[in-house]
Amino acid sequence: MKQQRLILTILLIIQTPFLAAANKASDERLDEVAAKGRMVMPFNLEKTLHVFSKTEQGGVQQLIVKELSDKAQISLIKEHLSKIYAEFKLRNFSDPEKIHGADMPGLKALQNAKADELLLQYRELENGAEITYSAKKPELITAIHQWFDAQLSDHARHSTMHRLHHM
Repeated sequence: MKQQRLILTILLIIQTPFLAAANKASDERLDEVAAKGRMVMPFNLEKTLHVFSKTEQGGVQQLIVKELSDKAQISLIKEHLSKIYAEFKLRNFSDPEKIHGADMPGLKALQNAKADELLLQYRELENGAEITYSAKKPELITAIHQWFDAQLSDHARHSTMHRLHHM
């Protein structure tokens, strides 16, 4: 019993900093973001999940389906992420700006990053797709992490952070 409590305490201590990193937005904000998101994102938020993984070099943003058999949603995810990947490479972050606002944490730094400062990779997955963001400058890595936290907060009903694997 003592050992179980010790393990639980250690897990809580390890997880607490990560849980505090991205607080859930208010219900009103979540509703607003979901409504704006429907105008930009072609897939169904209820049938998909945004997964953010922070890494030492930046992070990985995945968009996956909840049901692997949902081929229509998988196709819409791939279409959307490949589109925004192409835009992001040109530093066009207008879609996230339409959803989250121009003052979204980390956004300005990502928009202003030079081509060789912020590297992006797109990859299709069996259950969706992902974009990997990497940088060498600490301020850009911080911007990526802030941007992920802002998305986690605003998409709290439809997102999660994959924390320990990449940290």
